[in-house]
Order: sequence, then C-alpha cells, then structure tokens
Amino acid sequence: MERDQHADTIELPVEVASPDAAIRGVLHLPSAPVAGLALAHGAGGNADSPMLRLIAEQLAARQVAVLRYNLPYRVKRASGPPHRSAAAADRQGIRLAADVMRERIGGPVLIGGHSYGGRQASMLAAEYPGVADGLVLFSYPLHPPGKPERARTEHLPGVTVPALFIHGDRDPFGSLEELRAALVLLPGHTRLLEVTGTGHDLGSGKKKWVVEEAASAVIDTFGLQ
Repeated sequence: MERDQHADTIELPVEVASPDAAIRGVLHLPSAPVAGLALAHGAGGNADSPMLRLIAEQLAARQVAVLRYNLPYRVKRASGPPHRSAAAADRQGIRLAADVMRERIGGPVLIGGHSYGGRQASMLAAEYPGVADGLVLFSYPLHPPGKPERARTEHLPGVTVPALFIHGDRDPFGSLEELRAALVLLPGHTRLLEVTGTGHDLGSGKKKWVVEEAASAVIDTFGLQ
C-alpha cells in the first residue's frame, strides 16, 4: 500500500479472479469516497497508461474512487491486441471490477474505459443493466478507421444508464458528428465532452487540462458534488 500525490488518497493493489477471467490493477481510494469508477484501458494499452493514471488521480482528489485495471486479455499477455474470441472474458473482467467497487464503495458505481475498454463496458451495461449506475467512455470506437459502414452501435439502444462520452475532434474511430448521431440511440441521459485538437489517444494523457475537464464532467454528469 502506498500514498499517491494527494495526501488523503491511498493506492491499493487489486487482483481478482473467477473461473473465466482475472483482473489486476490499482485502486485509488480517497478518504471519503462518494462514488466509484472501474476504468479499463484500450486495446493496445494497460492499466498504467498515462491517461488512466491522471484521470484516477484527478477523480480521487474529488473523492471518487477509481480502479484502473488490466482486462483479462492483458493479464494473460503483456502486449498485443485482444482477440475477438476473448471479448466475453474481458466483459466478465469488467463485471469483476464493478463488483470490487460495489463491495468497497457505498455510493454509485460507474464503469467505463478508453476505446476497447469503454466499448466492452457499454456492451456489458446493455446486457446487464444493473451492473453499473453509469458509463464513462473515452474515445468510444464507433467504427474501424476509414470504415464507417462497420458501425459498432447495435447494442447502444440497450444502454439505459446515464453515459458520458469524452471524444477528440480528430478521432479516426469516429467523428464528433458521427458520435452525436449515435448518442440518440441511447434511451438514457447522455453527455458529450468534446476535446479539441486531439485524436484517439486524447493527447496520451500529456494534456492535463483534458483530464481535468473530464473529471469535472464526471462529477457534474452523475451529480457527485
């Protein structure tokens, strides 16, 4: 156990396994958490990505606990993209992460992540509406780059919880115009935070103002003041 840069927050290692999946990560736990967010990485990343760490630190400073964790495919392999056949296990891993937050946090539990991690979280929320109280989705991959006809939106009408999308205006996985059109498919409350001058990586976590704005949007969208 160690303290992070904020005096009232501790970082706890987390490792959970089920017969079908395992996750491993770090829980940023503030002194009096009002909510929890289980945050997964993108297809080529891991729990230590700069953006995930920065958003975890920003939210923990505002009394929102954040679990940044490796999805099951990343627990098995240190590098490389996920296989399509492993997607169900990855969603089971997200469910494990949500359960961890339910056990530790008394307030609302949010799930989400960057790109692939966020997409799998949204699919889990559509399949199991009670798994979380909201979604936080960074750079949602609407379609493969250059292939808008292959939209990844078929499950969105099943997402009934509030959803916050944080998206760059130069993202090749979906333009802001395309994302706005997709948001009408969700029956619940949605909010889009537009990040100018960034692509799919949202600046790779180097633009601190991006995560500061994202943290404020999480607080405001889900009423966590």
